[in-house]
Amino acid sequence: MKLSRFFRSLGVFLTFAGAALGAVSQPIALWPGRAPDETKDLPPEADNTKATDKLIAGKAVVRLGNVANPTLTIYSPTTEKNTGAAVLVCPGGGYNILALDLEGTEVCEWLNAIGVTAVLLKYRVPRRAGVEKHAAPLQDAQRALGLVRHRAAEWGIDPTRIGVLGFSAGGHLAAVLSTQPATRTYAAIDRADTLSCRPDFAVLIYPAYLTLKEQGEAIAPELPVSATTTPPTFLAMAEDDPVRVENALFYYAALKNAKVPAEMHVYPRGGHGYGLRRTVDDVTTWPDRVADWMKASGWLQPAHR
Repeated sequence: MKLSRFFRSLGVFLTFAGAALGAVSQPIALWPGRAPDETKDLPPEADNTKATDKLIAGKAVVRLGNVANPTLTIYSPTTEKNTGAAVLVCPGGGYNILALDLEGTEVCEWLNAIGVTAVLLKYRVPRRAGVEKHAAPLQDAQRALGLVRHRAAEWGIDPTRIGVLGFSAGGHLAAVLSTQPATRTYAAIDRADTLSCRPDFAVLIYPAYLTLKEQGEAIAPELPVSATTTPPTFLAMAEDDPVRVENALFYYAALKNAKVPAEMHVYPRGGHGYGLRRTVDDVTTWPDRVADWMKASGWLQPAHR
């Protein structure tokens, strides 16, 4: 499916879904002009999905590549449902593509259904040469959190209840954002960059790159877990995940050792890259567990009206 066709069909769907789930904004440019440290032009954005790619729950996955101009898209719940909480959604894709529907738009619609404003981050991919795999995406995520806080009142968001949710490489990005909130990795542009980019909670679903197998599952150096900065965190993963369940297990242990509130769910089967599409495997019930955790933690406390 061509990308233009995907967005046309998505627009038709959202026209109808919006009536039930709320409003969906047009994409908002993350940076006023060229993103930081971008020196080369990429080919146009494109859906890299191939006919031979694996289907998830019987459906194809949009694999968006060549993102040079990152954006935010705001999915707002109806006024009646709005709890005031918000979540920045980070799709995965190995820092090479973005699983834009499976781990992006579909997740935003689910968040709206539980009363949460979803902010879809289309961050830069593929990996930039000469820097860490997450360097450009982290700049985008830090900028995004600041912008959401800056425009919280406009978007019906409580600025003290803004979380981050990431899948696979997006889970790694959410973890880096959660453990490195003190210093921006780019020069400040405006007032949004003076506000905290620390998420108030984090949800990591089948996260990748959290540990170093060759170093006995040591936590990756870009993840300095700390009781003073790292927010409460939820993790879910399957034991048969080819990305290795140790990523979640050892990161959870690091959180507990640092006395960071954390909850983890490990399932016997499920593999990797299922998003929230339901299959026969229990791991795909993770959205229910996340909703329970968010409610018990107070993140879904309805906003005062």
